[in-house]
Amino acid sequence: MRILTVGAGAAGGYFGARLAHTGADLTFLVRPARAAALRERGLRVRGMGEDLHLTPRLVTADTLSSPYDLVLLSVKSTALREATADLAPAVGPGTAIVPLLNGLAHLDHLTARFGGDAVLGGVARVVTTLDEHGDIVRMAPPAELALGERDGRPSPRTGEIRAALTAAGIDSPPVPDVIAAMWHKWVFIASLAAATCLARGAVGEFNAVPGGPALGPAVLAEAAAVSAAAGHPLPDTEHAATTRVLTTPGSPLTPSLYRDLSAGAPTEVEHVLGDLTDRARALSVPTPLLDLATLQLRVHQRRLTRPATA
Repeated sequence: MRILTVGAGAAGGYFGARLAHTGADLTFLVRPARAAALRERGLRVRGMGEDLHLTPRLVTADTLSSPYDLVLLSVKSTALREATADLAPAVGPGTAIVPLLNGLAHLDHLTARFGGDAVLGGVARVVTTLDEHGDIVRMAPPAELALGERDGRPSPRTGEIRAALTAAGIDSPPVPDVIAAMWHKWVFIASLAAATCLARGAVGEFNAVPGGPALGPAVLAEAAAVSAAAGHPLPDTEHAATTRVLTTPGSPLTPSLYRDLSAGAPTEVEHVLGDLTDRARALSVPTPLLDLATLQLRVHQRRLTRPATA
């Protein structure tokens, strides 16, 4: 199986490194600046007992010329349109695309460009970040990549992909309904992003002040209500697990969206929160806290794109 991983950031770089380390025929499609850094330093993964140093096989958009069997698409939603154009030469009649973005809006975009048969559903669960050198640091379990046909049917290609992931030490549990799994992860990510951005602090920080412990469960209740109205109620076990994450005293946890906000960088507000609140309105589900978080982040986004004035 020829595999192309689009992006070599914290998530895509981790999964790609695990696959390449165990002998998979894997190539990274990266931007020129990232390619230069990886050629100079290599791809490094550390943390949680792992210490990998690879010389990755790299291509850039101008040198990509032939189809692959599998494309793992791991970019931020803000780079989705550009990445879609870049990876187009890698998609042939038998190519399977597994997107690892949060939310659901990217499925429509990719289907419009490559057709419904090419695009699978995917859910990545991995706690990683890039350090100041561009190395990947794994901070906590799990390391899981679930995938499936969007209509829920079993297929030989999903079995083959799962086998390759498992051989690389990546958990890839079978999921009977990958769209539901994507909704449930969306609830988790949106709740964590909204709570930390509204409070302007990590989970432990907002839980340490009066009124703070109520914030996480309140935001979760809104996001879970949208998922339920869309036909994908959050299982009790996942609701309990997400509640624990959002209410853990002293937790330093922050999502990448909050870290981007704090760094004054663009965020994935529209993909993670804007699309969710749009669906909430269409389903007549009130989401005042999610709406407020979306508004705040849109103001931030506008400040970044507004032309400077004298």
